[in-house]
Amino acid sequence: MTPEMIGMIGIIGLVVLLLLKIPVGIALIIIALSGTTLIRGWDVAFSQLGRTPFDTASSYSLSVIPLFILMGMILSYTGMGKDLYKAVDSWIGHWKGGLAMATICSAAIFSAISGSLNATTATVSKITLPEMEKYRYKPSLSTACVAAGGTLGILIPPSVILILYGIQTREPIGELLIAGIIPGMIQLLLFILIVVFLVRRDPTLAPAREEGSALTTEKMTTLIRMWPFAALFLISIGGIYLGIFTPTEAAGVGAISALFFSLLSRKMNWHRLKLAFHESVKLTAYIFFILIGATLFSQFLTISRLPVELTYLVSRLELNHYIILIGILLALFLLGCFIEGLSLIVLTIPIVYPIILELGFNGVWFGIIMVMAINIGSLTPPLGISIFVIKGVAPNIPVQTIFKGAIPMIVGMIICILLLIIFPSFVTILPSLMR
Repeated sequence: MTPEMIGMIGIIGLVVLLLLKIPVGIALIIIALSGTTLIRGWDVAFSQLGRTPFDTASSYSLSVIPLFILMGMILSYTGMGKDLYKAVDSWIGHWKGGLAMATICSAAIFSAISGSLNATTATVSKITLPEMEKYRYKPSLSTACVAAGGTLGILIPPSVILILYGIQTREPIGELLIAGIIPGMIQLLLFILIVVFLVRRDPTLAPAREEGSALTTEKMTTLIRMWPFAALFLISIGGIYLGIFTPTEAAGVGAISALFFSLLSRKMNWHRLKLAFHESVKLTAYIFFILIGATLFSQFLTISRLPVELTYLVSRLELNHYIILIGILLALFLLGCFIEGLSLIVLTIPIVYPIILELGFNGVWFGIIMVMAINIGSLTPPLGISIFVIKGVAPNIPVQTIFKGAIPMIVGMIICILLLIIFPSFVTILPSLMR
């Protein structure tokens, strides 16, 4: 059996293990160890298994992950999400469908700090769904806005998945984080326009609120409550953009600043702080375990020469490069319906990334496009992580209603991807200004 054939069987085997709900890190290590053994023997396989975990976990570039996670968890446990929602609601909540728009904006801001889709969806669901139910919003619209808003965290920095993409591809992490800002804003605007369209077509989705706009003094008071979010974003991401901090330094400064702001707000106690550290350690350990498995799996694929052969094969195809790109994105979208985004990133990058470079596309640009295509899977059956998180918070809402309500938002995400393909400068302009 040729090494290329073993590599192909390894990929199929990995997909099967993931569909059988085997933990991602374990599945990656099993396939990598088995495949390397078949090609090079037990000595090489166990040598890599003994060396790679330490080399991966001790990498300086990976320290950015736990620090950004800690920053988000500290803010999550301070309860600032409720203040954030009230602030946004006071400005736009009186508009037609304003509560839905406020939900999307709040989720976008919160996810920009937390960097976690699940944490954002769960937190925003608990805050906004009861409020929209109070004003008789249809569940299909209210849940769709929560689910869509949570997905923005994958684009608006700091994004853990974009950091992982940068680590695996060696693309500059700072440029990747900055590159997601404009696409995130475009997608946010598309979500709001979709809400406007839906409410105009069917006013019963979002009945008008009886009270008018909040007083200017009340607006300014609630706006003051948003200063920790604005300050953290400017300190960490602004520092990266201006070249003051490296991504790792920015994450460290952000984590310390988040702790300072939470103590200053007097909403952080010892119990909540312990929970924030506990959740940060759990999530970090989970991500690092996946990264160790992904590194071993990447080494196995390199030995098999499968990525090289696939890149050569694609380069020989007499097809337009954009047709091949669309085919890759469709494959990522379909796989994202069955495989969680983090797992899919580490599974596909060793194969897809060399092909993209061979086709002449920008690696940072493709990183944004790739995570957006994968992110659609968080709103589609049968996996639909965001949908089931909302279902857990609101068990009285049928899951079919939540999935159906998310369809217009999925259309908006697809439109955003097409816009970025047609106008790649939306992604590349900010990173180019950093250089």
